[in-house]
Amino acid sequence: MPAITVDDIFTLPRLTQPAPDAVVRPVHTVSTAPKGFEGEGFPVRRAFAGVPMERLDPFIHMDQMGEVEYAPLEPRGTSWHPHRGFETVTYIIDGSFDHEDTHGGGGTITDGDTQWMTAGSGLLHIEAPPEQLVMSGGLFHGIQLWVNLPGAMKMSDPRYQDIRSGEVGLLSSQDGGALLRVIAGDVDGHSGPGITHTPISLVHATVAPGARVQLPWQRDFNALVYVLSGRGVVGEERRPVREGQLAVFGAGDVIEVAADDRQDSRTPQLEVLVLGGRPIREPVAAYGPFVMNTKDELVTAFEDFQAGRLGVLPKTPRVRPALEVVADQPGHHVL
Repeated sequence: MPAITVDDIFTLPRLTQPAPDAVVRPVHTVSTAPKGFEGEGFPVRRAFAGVPMERLDPFIHMDQMGEVEYAPLEPRGTSWHPHRGFETVTYIIDGSFDHEDTHGGGGTITDGDTQWMTAGSGLLHIEAPPEQLVMSGGLFHGIQLWVNLPGAMKMSDPRYQDIRSGEVGLLSSQDGGALLRVIAGDVDGHSGPGITHTPISLVHATVAPGARVQLPWQRDFNALVYVLSGRGVVGEERRPVREGQLAVFGAGDVIEVAADDRQDSRTPQLEVLVLGGRPIREPVAAYGPFVMNTKDELVTAFEDFQAGRLGVLPKTPRVRPALEVVADQPGHHVL
């Protein structure tokens, strides 16, 4: 995992030691993400599948994309599609992804970069592997997270943030056994670069074999830990977790994560995504690419999309769907 690392972790700021009366958050559930396919057919794990919405609020959906080693002409992405009413956060750990939207946002993100798109009142966008990755194949691994917007902000102007890997906040656990990358929000007084409409925190942590992290967490935030790779335990009760599993925590002051003493050769460390936010506690009406508060608002979103009010495709788009690139190659035909 080439997401940003450091040569000497002991040069980084360290998490503060929890107070003696700090409450370690209990683990409510551990669930295993089922596998599926998204867009043009790239493999994903549905990280939140089966978890009640009230446990996830303010998050709606999360896919782990890959980890997959593509052969030449295999990489896939999405075609142009609409969104309204929420934010998409795409974090690339390995590989590259191109983004373009009808509000002028776009660019290429690669190892450790994040693109944060506020769909707001609505737009069209596309996410696809760069043409050179389609041609060569290679390792691809990332996360896409959907963050809900409160009703008063669902029709806000679209916005795009391009967050480079070198901009994230870097912290060490108390004993130096874990590296934490703060992508957004505030963790123990240290902020990430992501600007959020909905108060959240998003952290990628790498935990060495046998090491433990006690991560201070805002009491009014919910708390989730998703295992990207490796094995470990979570919570004071030391519930076992492994790759592709999501732990949902209860109330408290501290999230506790520890890596097993022995990891396999493919995943020598425990890699987890830690996320949480202040629940919005509003009705959610979600269908396909739209997340609104009511069924009537969903109907309006579909009508606006069909009427072309969510944007018009550029005459000369910068990003081409991967299937279009494949179809251009001699002897390859895409139905």
